[in-house]
Amino acid sequence: MAVTVQYFIIILMYIFLCLPVQVLAAHGVSIDGTLKYPPEFKQFSYTSARAVKGGQLVLHDLGGFDKMNPFTLKGSPPFGLDTFIFETLAVPSLDEPFAEYGLIAKDIVLADDKKSVTFTIDEKAKFSDGTPVTVEDVKYSLDTLKSDQAHPFYQIYLQDISHAEILDRHRIRFYFSRPNRELHMIASQLPVLNKSFYEKYGFDPHFEEDTMRSPVGSGPYLVSEVQPGKSITYTRNKNYWAKNHPTRKNMFNYNTITIKYFKDQIVSVEAFKAGEFDFMNVNIAKQWQRDMTGSRFDREELIKKRFPHKNDAGMQGFVFNTRKQIFSDPRVRRAIGLAFDFEWTNTTLFFDQYTRCNSYFSNSFLAATGIPEGKELALLEPFRSQLPAEVFTTPLIPPSTQPPNSLRKNLRLAQKILKEAGWRVKEGTLQDKKGHPLSFEILLVSPSFERVMAPFVKNLQKLGIKATYRTIDAALYGARIKKFDFDMVVNVYGQSQSPGNEQRDYWSSTSADRKGSRNIAGVKNPVVDALVDKIVYAKTLQELVFVSHALDRVLWYGYYVVPNWYLAAHRLAYSRKFRQPATLPLYYNPYQLLLTWWIDPARN
Repeated sequence: MAVTVQYFIIILMYIFLCLPVQVLAAHGVSIDGTLKYPPEFKQFSYTSARAVKGGQLVLHDLGGFDKMNPFTLKGSPPFGLDTFIFETLAVPSLDEPFAEYGLIAKDIVLADDKKSVTFTIDEKAKFSDGTPVTVEDVKYSLDTLKSDQAHPFYQIYLQDISHAEILDRHRIRFYFSRPNRELHMIASQLPVLNKSFYEKYGFDPHFEEDTMRSPVGSGPYLVSEVQPGKSITYTRNKNYWAKNHPTRKNMFNYNTITIKYFKDQIVSVEAFKAGEFDFMNVNIAKQWQRDMTGSRFDREELIKKRFPHKNDAGMQGFVFNTRKQIFSDPRVRRAIGLAFDFEWTNTTLFFDQYTRCNSYFSNSFLAATGIPEGKELALLEPFRSQLPAEVFTTPLIPPSTQPPNSLRKNLRLAQKILKEAGWRVKEGTLQDKKGHPLSFEILLVSPSFERVMAPFVKNLQKLGIKATYRTIDAALYGARIKKFDFDMVVNVYGQSQSPGNEQRDYWSSTSADRKGSRNIAGVKNPVVDALVDKIVYAKTLQELVFVSHALDRVLWYGYYVVPNWYLAAHRLAYSRKFRQPATLPLYYNPYQLLLTWWIDPARN
């Protein structure tokens, strides 16, 4: 029944996309040419006219920060800098999957041939120093973010935007080297930098004083206080140019936002309960079930509540660094995955709160189901000789210990696979033909994951595999991830409702050895490369669905991760001082939701 309903939804969406629509919409853009909000809309429906400005919001983050530029590779910026200080040409609507509405750009025109997009800059747009946002700033932003000065992510994400041409004082045109269905939306997501500021101080300064210099942006807040590595405070810009803009109205309601830094998640929970900050996204089941209790919760000074969402859950998993020789054989990776007992973990440690990831697009119509057929099979058929047979014969079903399966049965299968791969147990240790042991380290950033890893490591020991786990400082962890200096880590591959250019950063061979890329696993697979290109250049939703299903299968049977779990809701704990709009968005993260809330003076 689930499969039938899923494909029924896809068919309906395809029919909808085939209806005659106006491709261009000056005040906003979308993939299919449709927009929920008309040109003269006043505010997003998930915001509230009852919202009031005022009060202090205190948040937390883990680790620290050592720079004030969120667009470079080296170092760690403070939480919120990209959201509170910088703005993009357009911003997404959180209740539509494929739409963006003009912010700095008041008019967006996609060419008929879809090979360029023209932006008209809002003459009201100003930076925090009072200077206008110009087309020169926009061109500088594109050129800089596409250069090797910026984080490699931008070079990959923006690579199909070839260049920009200034047409007049307010209009600039971006040209595409090869059009795809979402490139005009990617262009609209460009962060706009202040050219004068960065030409004066440098985009990637090397001196400590300049590295911590507060940037000039066009966003709703100013940086008012910085304690490097400890805290940062943003103060609402009273002269913010877009405070009455429909995409900003009744949002960013706090006078100040302070981010405090803590060493780990466990300490931060106690700090939250003691009143040191106001809001917490709880991503650990034990903390939600057992730690979010106490007198302040009993008195309703603190509230915990689940907020449902329709986000594509993507894939969370224990990620193999396939750059390492021990993980180069997919059979070894598959065998290791069989040692993870999700059912026991979910019941014993997670209070049965989670669902097992069964796709790289979990909780989405983009997830592959059944076995490939029709157009999906046609996509895969040319690569049959390069792919495991399971891609064509076996649905995406993670290992289970539910009867009639069991951990013992899974471990016996793992032993068989390892033996076929040339590994033998000698003196209690699994070794290859040269006598090298199979041993690796799992690198963690949160101590809470240690209780998950302990039984996993114990199960691996039964196979003769020596695995260890270690929790390190968040800043060091981030640096090692950027350099791919690890054996195995826990990672979340987030997905949107419309995957596109970001898939190159996740999976393509060109990103595998590029420091700072999100190809954590080091995937180098020509079939994956081909399917990622087909996703990027898919012309219809139907085509996107089929290609996503095909990519899903190839990644799954590449055994790049040990699939973890997901939850189709945000678990939020927060102070009673907040008020909330009556309507929830559909596709959002916790902090996007928080920015639609406000503080009730009577409760503060």
